[in-house]
Amino acid sequence: MNELLIDRRDGGVAVLTLNRPERRNPMTDGMTEEWRRAVAALRRDREVRCVVVTGAGSAFCSGGDLSWLAERAAEGVTGLRDRMLDFYRTWLSIADLEVPTIAAVNGAAVGAGLCLALACDLVYASEEAKLLAPFTSLGLHPGMAATYLLPRVAGVGVARELLLTGRTMTGAEAAAAGLVTRAFPGTSLLGEVFEIARRTAANAPAATRLTKVALAGGGHADLDAALRWESLAQPVTMVSDDMREGLAAQRERRPARFGDS
Repeated sequence: MNELLIDRRDGGVAVLTLNRPERRNPMTDGMTEEWRRAVAALRRDREVRCVVVTGAGSAFCSGGDLSWLAERAAEGVTGLRDRMLDFYRTWLSIADLEVPTIAAVNGAAVGAGLCLALACDLVYASEEAKLLAPFTSLGLHPGMAATYLLPRVAGVGVARELLLTGRTMTGAEAAAAGLVTRAFPGTSLLGEVFEIARRTAANAPAATRLTKVALAGGGHADLDAALRWESLAQPVTMVSDDMREGLAAQRERRPARFGDS
């Protein structure tokens, strides 16, 4: 059984589905290797314009494989450090894709699984989904960039509550706290996300990629840095075929048909 399903949809949308539903989609060695290959292939594919990540069954991702963690307890710190760094970087490589990425959190997102979702550009959750980062209750320091991603996305206060107390948030609570972009009823989540992905993929490819770069890491350091970037990036798009097509489509009151950029 493939532990990661890849579905190519019309309009340049690629869907990655974590596929171990009987175990709530843990990040096993096999799934990690499949993820590594899949993201590398998507990075090279110029036809992809948006990537959606979700989980099979009732969960998004239960995080690191606990049986794997137990087996590694006897290893030395240096070896574990190298192994964990490779694990983190493999899964968080989703953040390095040039195209927009969307997490559809259809159910439980636990620990490293929650961090995987937060590494995406947009995060939509079912209202009933359970989001938690119970590292310390397992005797572990947070990993998978949890101490960076949680405060960056939702602020230090929310990060402290989740990481220090182990509190579980529902998708609805997470949306109110700013941890996820928006929450939808579970029955409509994937339909809503696929429509958002379709609209995102339909936008001008070069302008979208440049905008993603501009927003990386939470945006520019200050106003002048933003002006310097935009005064270069906007002219790059102003001389493109995409802008000419976008203006023509607006005049003719029709959807734009952007080519590959």
